[in-house]
Amino acid sequence: MPARTPLSAERLPLTHPDYKYGLARNPYSAKLREFPSLAYSDNATETYAGAWREKFGIPGAGRELHVEIGCNTGHVTRAWAAENPEKLYIGIDWKFKIIHRGAEKTAEKGLRNLLFFRANVERLRFMFGAGEVDALYLYFPDPWPKKAQWKNRFLKESTLREAARVVRPGGLFHIKTDHDGYYEWMRDAFAKVGDVWEIERETTDLHAGNPDAGKLEIPAVTLFEKLFIKDGIKIKSAWLRRRG
Repeated sequence: MPARTPLSAERLPLTHPDYKYGLARNPYSAKLREFPSLAYSDNATETYAGAWREKFGIPGAGRELHVEIGCNTGHVTRAWAAENPEKLYIGIDWKFKIIHRGAEKTAEKGLRNLLFFRANVERLRFMFGAGEVDALYLYFPDPWPKKAQWKNRFLKESTLREAARVVRPGGLFHIKTDHDGYYEWMRDAFAKVGDVWEIERETTDLHAGNPDAGKLEIPAVTLFEKLFIKDGIKIKSAWLRRRG
């Protein structure tokens, strides 16, 4: 029987340590090179794990590093960066075009404390060193509502454990969703990771009791969240604290 041909790095499972992203043919992949100090894509997002604070080029060691998963064009992350120049921020999303737009807007504003990653967040543990991140944020991830799609949901026991690896002890993971079913799914996952995450606070109606919730602006709410509030949809939210 002939020997089996080894899988190439590109064909390894996405979560394999030796996996490599294939050549991107998206035109915005090339456009990202317009912002070499602001945007990293694919394999480059794993090059400086454990040393990302040094890539901002801002003097002063020990600055807090905050990471938003699914940042879109970075409307929330940019607002945070503008309001908190003493802190460092990284926004992660999968689409080249929106990461390019985020980097473009960041350059226009002259923000030096914000970077963007175009990457698959399933490889989060390879992007950052152990305990490198002070806080993670995940706002309104795709709920994959059909039962056959549940396997695609990002937040589950395995990813919560991977997130715990990159967040320092005492660090935060803040999550929001509009989807009741997904929140119940999340709570089941929270119950399985009590050894690494403590539920510091949770609510099934984040804006209850606030008659002016519809007037909230970014970054207190996201663009999607403003629409959900307008439609009377309750926002489910949890704050997890890293044990250790």
